[in-house]
Amino acid sequence: MHLARALRKGAIAASALLAATTTLTGASASAATASAAALVRPMENLGRGVVAVRSSSTSVLVTWRLLGLDPDGIGFNVYRSTAGGAYVKLNSGVLTGGTNFTDSTADLTKANSYRVRPVINGTEQAPSAAFTLSANHAVEPVVRVPLRPGGPVKFVWAGDLDGDGEYDYVLDRQTSPQTIEAYRGDGRFLWSVNMGPNSTDQDNIEGGSATIDVGHWDGVTVGDLDSDGRAEVALRVANGVTFGDGTKHTAADNVRQAIAILDGRTGAPRATAPVPTDYIGDGPMYARFGIGYLDGVTPSLVAFMKNRIGDGDFNLMMCAWRFDGRALTRQWKWLRGDGDMADGHNTRIVDVDGDGKDEIAEIGFVLNGDGTLRYSLADEGIVHGDRFHIAKMDPRRAGLQGYGVQQNNPSGLREYYYDARTGTIIWKHIEDGVADVGRGMAGDIDPRFPGMEVWSFSGLYNAPRNTLAEPDTSLSPWPHLGLWWDGDLTMELLNDGKFEKWDPENPTTSNSLPRLLTISRFGAVNAAGGRNPALVGDILGDWREEAVYTNAGYDELIVFTTDRPTTTRLYTLAHNPAYRNGMTLKGYVQSHHVDYFLGAGMTRPPRPNISYAGG
Repeated sequence: MHLARALRKGAIAASALLAATTTLTGASASAATASAAALVRPMENLGRGVVAVRSSSTSVLVTWRLLGLDPDGIGFNVYRSTAGGAYVKLNSGVLTGGTNFTDSTADLTKANSYRVRPVINGTEQAPSAAFTLSANHAVEPVVRVPLRPGGPVKFVWAGDLDGDGEYDYVLDRQTSPQTIEAYRGDGRFLWSVNMGPNSTDQDNIEGGSATIDVGHWDGVTVGDLDSDGRAEVALRVANGVTFGDGTKHTAADNVRQAIAILDGRTGAPRATAPVPTDYIGDGPMYARFGIGYLDGVTPSLVAFMKNRIGDGDFNLMMCAWRFDGRALTRQWKWLRGDGDMADGHNTRIVDVDGDGKDEIAEIGFVLNGDGTLRYSLADEGIVHGDRFHIAKMDPRRAGLQGYGVQQNNPSGLREYYYDARTGTIIWKHIEDGVADVGRGMAGDIDPRFPGMEVWSFSGLYNAPRNTLAEPDTSLSPWPHLGLWWDGDLTMELLNDGKFEKWDPENPTTSNSLPRLLTISRFGAVNAAGGRNPALVGDILGDWREEAVYTNAGYDELIVFTTDRPTTTRLYTLAHNPAYRNGMTLKGYVQSHHVDYFLGAGMTRPPRPNISYAGG
């Protein structure tokens, strides 16, 4: 229930006077004095993530991680244990190519466990954790993770909750009231949070103060916020939320909200901090969460929060918090006020200027890591839009590039491409009339042209050249999600439960692309309320991505992981700073991007400037 109308009117009047402002709290971030090379960010101390799937009636594909800090020349040996017997090496020579191996000699009527041992300078290192493929396992590119019975799932997050070097899962339940649940990577239940009576109003614009994961909102993320080697869960809470240890959050009323940092192992609150009340007269604020390294070395929780002014426009507030293992401290607060900065339905947290420190990007503006405005695209005529991407789209151009689409831009602007560091527009596509361009995608899907392609509904363009990669604009993929899957260097596509591949030599309409697989054949269903997976990310095996769904009964995660070998060797995408930030963000689900060019003709990416947390 909102506060009195008199308070609402007062807040509206006050918000009308606000320009875009940033309030720094505590010590202001000092000016950078070191080069980007000196800013080493602690990231997850991951294991090898060994995974095995039965790729045919006679073969098993085993894949594992190359880590971000693995030395040049590292090799691997693959070992198998059958039915609990001794481990036997399968490869005749040390494997120095792609981090995958096809086992065609296993007795698949028995359980087979696989592990790898790194080889450095000719010496075998300690073995990895093992993955067991059950006896008589189905031929499928899937890992199945049991869940407790419950309601539909919209989002899944991955994080190493217990510090064992492998990813665990946090997921929502779209019930009334809503709940959050945590599981070990093998499906062992850890804890549950009940979001309470203020999560029963699940309107996707103005719902309850504890409602999560509706519309383009989440209010949840998972990551190691204090760099101790174990992930925390960040959660926006309100009166009546019951945490994993049975304690309850209380507040003076049902409008005031807080940020809670939960222990990933128990769901108990480790710290809380109030959501600023600048706009409380207009009711509670929905939120999108993400994690970035705003100073280059320390994780921060970033929140994008809005509520509605009556039946009209929206207040927008963005904040950053730091958790040091004991206290949660707000670093800054930014209010849009009546400033002309267009937002959209997803946020990007990425280092746009190459100084080692992350910025926070919306579709029409970018904030620096200290919460000050870096630039706005308003003067270029950019308004609200549904999708945008920031990536290394042009391997021949310095820095990162952005691509966005527009919703009912009065100028007729449909899509645009720009320099992510400065906001300088490189090209625009303007057409007659106005249109709601609801989708836009970026990825290298045509090896005939250098760099990435971008597309919405105006044709498939090679972004660096601003030329049509396919002259017939009626022929293009559906602009939904990308997926690294088949092992070549062009991107695959994920569209409403279908894994697809664009063939530039045989272009088709968006509903007839060559299909690699369909999730329903393996019992999977789209996430609640849409046509998306619950998670896409590199969470198992080599650098290819997993797509996570549930079954129709919501008592099993179905994790699609590649069954195709590759000779390409890349370090795990989860050790790339830009990509790992992306895995913490939801909103309207979008593809994650690395900060180097990943595509046909790519050069070897540089080693990430990271250390291993807790190690």
